[in-house]
Amino acid sequence: MHMRFSIPLGGRSRYKDVIEPLERVSVNLIPTSKQTIKDFGPPKEIAETLHEVDGKTYYQFEFTAQARNYTRHALGIITVFNGKFYTLTTGANERRWEKMKDRLHTVVDSFKITV
Repeated sequence: MHMRFSIPLGGRSRYKDVIEPLERVSVNLIPTSKQTIKDFGPPKEIAETLHEVDGKTYYQFEFTAQARNYTRHALGIITVFNGKFYTLTTGANERRWEKMKDRLHTVVDSFKITV
C-alpha cells in the first residue's frame, strides 16, 4: 500500500475503508512553537520507539482504545518539522488486528515528511 497525503489548509487528511470503518489512516497537521519532536520530552515518556529519517526525529507508539462495542488497536507516529506538529494514526478493530497489523505497521514505518 502506498499513499501520499496532501494536507489541505484545515490540516487534516483521512483515508477510511468503506467496508471496515475502523480501518483508517489519518494525518493531522497542527501549528506548534516546538522546533523538534524532542522538545516534547524524552521518548520513554512520550512514545515506545524513536527513529531518525533524513535528519528528522519521529516517535512511534501503539495503543488500544476500548469502546462499548469494540476495541480498536492503533498505531501512531509523530514528528515536528518547520513549526508544525505532524501526527499519523492508523488502526483496526481488535478482531482484525492479526490480519491487518503488518500492513498497518508498513503504513506507519513509511511515514516521512518530505517538505
